[in-house]
Amino acid sequence: MKTIPRPGGRAWRRGIAAVALAATLTATLIGTAPAWARREGQPATASIEIRRTGDGIPHVRATTWRGLGIGYGQVQAEDALCTLADAFVTYSGQRSLYFGADRKPAKRSTFGMPVNLDLDFFFKAFAGPDAVEALKREQPADLDELIAGYAEGYNRHVRSLQKSRGKGARHACSDAPWVRTIEPDDVYRRMIAAALAGGYAHFVSEIVNAKPAATAPPVPSDHLSLSSRLEIPVGDARGIGSNVLAFGQAATGERGGSVLFGNPHWYWGGPDRFYQAHLTLPGKMDVAGVSFLGIPVIMIGFNNDVAWSHTVSAARRFGLFDLVLDPSDPTRYLVDGVSERMQTRQVAVEVRRPDGIEAVHRTLYRTRFGPVVDLGARNPALGWSARKAIAMRDVNASNARIFPNFFRWGQARSLDEFIQIQKQEAAMPWVNTAAIGRGDGRVWYADIGAVPAVPDDLRAACATPLSKAFAAIDADAPVLDGSRSACEWKAGQASEQPRRMPPDHMPSLLREDYVANMNDSYWLTNPAQPLTGFASILGGEGQALSMRGREGHRIASELSNAGSTSSRQLAERVMQKTQQARSYTADQFKQPLLDAACAASGQVGPTPDMRQACRILRNWSNRAGAQDRGALLWDAFWTRLQQIPAGELYAKAFSAEAPLRTPAAINAADPRVASALAGAVDDMRQKGRALDAPLGTLRFARSEGRRIPLFGGCDAEGYFTIACANEGDYTMGDRSHGNTYLQVVYFDRRGVHARTLLAHGEKETAVTNGLGAAPVVRYAKKDWLRFPFHEEDIARDPALVRQTLRP
Repeated sequence: MKTIPRPGGRAWRRGIAAVALAATLTATLIGTAPAWARREGQPATASIEIRRTGDGIPHVRATTWRGLGIGYGQVQAEDALCTLADAFVTYSGQRSLYFGADRKPAKRSTFGMPVNLDLDFFFKAFAGPDAVEALKREQPADLDELIAGYAEGYNRHVRSLQKSRGKGARHACSDAPWVRTIEPDDVYRRMIAAALAGGYAHFVSEIVNAKPAATAPPVPSDHLSLSSRLEIPVGDARGIGSNVLAFGQAATGERGGSVLFGNPHWYWGGPDRFYQAHLTLPGKMDVAGVSFLGIPVIMIGFNNDVAWSHTVSAARRFGLFDLVLDPSDPTRYLVDGVSERMQTRQVAVEVRRPDGIEAVHRTLYRTRFGPVVDLGARNPALGWSARKAIAMRDVNASNARIFPNFFRWGQARSLDEFIQIQKQEAAMPWVNTAAIGRGDGRVWYADIGAVPAVPDDLRAACATPLSKAFAAIDADAPVLDGSRSACEWKAGQASEQPRRMPPDHMPSLLREDYVANMNDSYWLTNPAQPLTGFASILGGEGQALSMRGREGHRIASELSNAGSTSSRQLAERVMQKTQQARSYTADQFKQPLLDAACAASGQVGPTPDMRQACRILRNWSNRAGAQDRGALLWDAFWTRLQQIPAGELYAKAFSAEAPLRTPAAINAADPRVASALAGAVDDMRQKGRALDAPLGTLRFARSEGRRIPLFGGCDAEGYFTIACANEGDYTMGDRSHGNTYLQVVYFDRRGVHARTLLAHGEKETAVTNGLGAAPVVRYAKKDWLRFPFHEEDIARDPALVRQTLRP
């Protein structure tokens, strides 16, 4: 990689002749001409150029889709080779071959953390050659070319490491046997994995271990009850999701003005981590934002005319079918009284043993409704017995239009075109969408995507006793009678298999003030215009919002009514307000809780610790800033309060008539409240934590032996600003989740203006050994990056580094 002096500088003038000659030779030999060289009259032949700006963000510019893919594959490999290589092993079903059958992935992801052998069988079955070919057939030629280029670019970096023989750029995994070159099919398998995150990936082990009349199904590795498992929309960690706020001209005070705030709180490590980039094919596409590692299209971001973001949807993307088995054979099931044999598939996985490689075989079972899933370990009534079994169908298993949708969005030229694409494709897999457009004072929200066509009348007509029992576990996922063909999902379009809900049956909203979603249902996208009348599979109406959701609407309402006079002014306010890290639960309930708990402790003679705890919490600002004292104690206190049933903790229950103010009136006099505070104090002391320790002494990221104190909290405490480590550890690292990619976008006559933060940085080493941690430091300082989207902004970026690639 070579640093090019900024045009006009002394070094540039001194070296212009030599540099121009080098550019001429480069263009002649490899078909590449940097932008500044073209301005000097060099030929604009086929080229691939990578320009890195502040925080190492790559701007990939090419003259062909293949070239654009090559550049993007190379930069992702440069920054995250080990994570990507590990992931490609996973998607090809080879973890047991390289890492051992009984081990688990080291980092979290949307498919959870099953044992390697189960993951191998799963991906062999659901991302095998047939699934890849079916997906490839539906991709436009330009996207297929981009995908092939991505694989080629990834391979360029892998081969360069192999040729360097220890010299030059290295990775921790450079010499590992599982680091290999890939084919375009590997990228397609990665795309399939992303699609299944809201369905089959919930139950990897339960699908691949399903056996007829099994008496002892394997215990799930996460040990969650079924209801707890289904409360987590994707992955296996609570709190994975996003916030999105979009403000129209009524909020900006500017005709045609709008502002978008996107804030996924997502994985800080692993294969689903976000990667930030800018992709340009002149005349075709010019888009910036983030994608998952291994995905070659922008999934959240902006171009010069539209901007969009997503939140994890509350809609169910899968359904269950209650099967009645043939009494003579548990691998046959009855439909309309006729016995059908389950389809069987023999799957083999290579497993490395101490004495060599062994092929392990399993039989996987499928019905006309989908694969058999044995949930008996989570609930005995849902196991595969001699008379009953359950089949599961994931609507996204046949959804081939997810990435063409993203691909088209990157090229959209207006909000109306963006909306039209979403309705045409109806392909979003498990997310809500919010968007704004240049010169358009409206803001858009929609949960339009791939959703099972299960209207409530079908659910009612096809209910079984199991359906009704399952509704107590999860009211949204449909369980239909698999013994009747009339209980198939209804057709959204005659040619679709499986059948999907038509776009006009799904919720959407255009407003001029604001739309917001914090992973609650579509219902209160804007409280002034509730969305009602939709099928319950879409997430439900009239249900209590999360505390984070209530805080998000408080922020949105405050900003919408702030009296802004321009999009720029509102954008500045959004950047400040959304990072305050206020605890909604503390704002609403701290005072009465302390009044009661501290007085109660006084009646029995308060200990010095209790007096100190009461003083600390009273003085606490209710914010989770790195220097705030009291946030840690409130976490411990509120965690214990959550053990009190909501119906007993709150004096005023949730009311759909006052959804942003209920539940309320906490029962502070309940003696369990004082006990919870005392227990929180004991917890802190037993863990060796000072009651008034600043949050940043525990919530931090590591950087080359230093600690970078961070702000934010978990959504249970009502924080809008999320930073949530796993398993009780506050340290943010590659197993944590929290704010990841943040963007605030608006438009003016010049075009798009974006401010971004990438909390965990581009490089996979940023939150482990601190290499490449500059973006993490920026995030900790809340120092929003002015994203250099326009060519002139890129050219004058002080950190600019250019690289040209051979085809």
